Amino acid sequence: MPQPTQKQRYWRTNLKYLSILLLIWFIVSYGCGILFKDFLDHFQIGGFKLGFWFAQQGSIYVFVILIFVYVALMNRLDKKYGFDD
Repeated sequence: MPQPTQKQRYWRTNLKYLSILLLIWFIVSYGCGILFKDFLDHFQIGGFKLGFWFAQQGSIYVFVILIFVYVALMNRLDKKYGFDD
């Protein structure tokens, strides 16, 4: 079986990062805002029920944080495989 090339390993790692980050985003936006809403509404943040907060603001904050995490991961991956400028 042929060994994967450097570009294939880079791309495979990139897809792994994307899958994990999109799974986190899905869990936070769909899970916390809809599926786990009743449980989360037992808690409050800033005077709002936590399920409502995630549905309205929390998922957006998490999405922006995930963008920064993705950029940091990709910068590190680029350096590891020598694709940085």
